[in-house]
Amino acid sequence: MHCPFCSATDTKVIDSRLVADGHQVRRRRECTECHERFTTFEGAELVMPRVIKRDGSRQPFDEEKLRGGMLRAVEKRPVSMDEIEQAITKIKSTLRATGEREIDSEMIGNLMMDQLMSLDKVAYIRFASVYRAFEDVSQFGEAIAKLQK
Repeated sequence: MHCPFCSATDTKVIDSRLVADGHQVRRRRECTECHERFTTFEGAELVMPRVIKRDGSRQPFDEEKLRGGMLRAVEKRPVSMDEIEQAITKIKSTLRATGEREIDSEMIGNLMMDQLMSLDKVAYIRFASVYRAFEDVSQFGEAIAKLQK
């Protein structure tokens, strides 16, 4: 690792700690030439499958889109950010576990609805109404009946 202060190529690790629930390593480093100290973070880079959209186009998986949709669904609901992050982690783990290089966007939507159903029923109905493009009240009634089962 190059020193950010003097660009020397030799630095030593002084301290390492797990952060972000064990998903990242924080390393405290010291340059052997200028003796400045700095912190680096190391995390696993996991390859996510590409997403096949309804129109047949393909694009890289975008965690921010997933997070944005979830945040819109749970807006003004009693759901913590930790619960949202755990749900996103579960969805990503499920997608990686398929072992597929490409997945349909529908699979992501269904996984998201499953997570929202366990987090908050109102958020689930909000998301389902947009995702399934409800056109009348009877479709809301069917979704609510499904929740009650």
